[in-house]
Amino acid sequence: MKKQQQNQLPNAPKRVKATIKSILLLQLVVMIYTLSTVAAKFASGFAFLSPGFLGCYGLEIVILGVYALLWQQIIKRFDLSVAYANRSIALLWSMLWAVVFFHETVTIQNAIGAAVVIAGTIVVNTDES
Repeated sequence: MKKQQQNQLPNAPKRVKATIKSILLLQLVVMIYTLSTVAAKFASGFAFLSPGFLGCYGLEIVILGVYALLWQQIIKRFDLSVAYANRSIALLWSMLWAVVFFHETVTIQNAIGAAVVIAGTIVVNTDES
């Protein structure tokens, strides 16, 4: 018992088991991250250093700041391999934003690629070893 306690750091955060609720929280953080690309694309529609450009660019920086703070909290609670595997779902969120905000088309190749990424993420999240 003492040996096990010696291996643990004092005040070490408790690792979260990959439950549906915790994965949804992780995905919320990833979704926030992908919104920075939406702000960046909106900024590209304005003249350089115009008020619209600066507003969108400022929004992007704010989103990335919020994401950085939330991501630090996430990686305290999840194994790093699980957290980073879930970041790959950013691809799916980005495709969703492309359709919703910019009326872009998702091709069959995009859908197949996203399905492979999602399958891989599910494998990582359900791995019990």
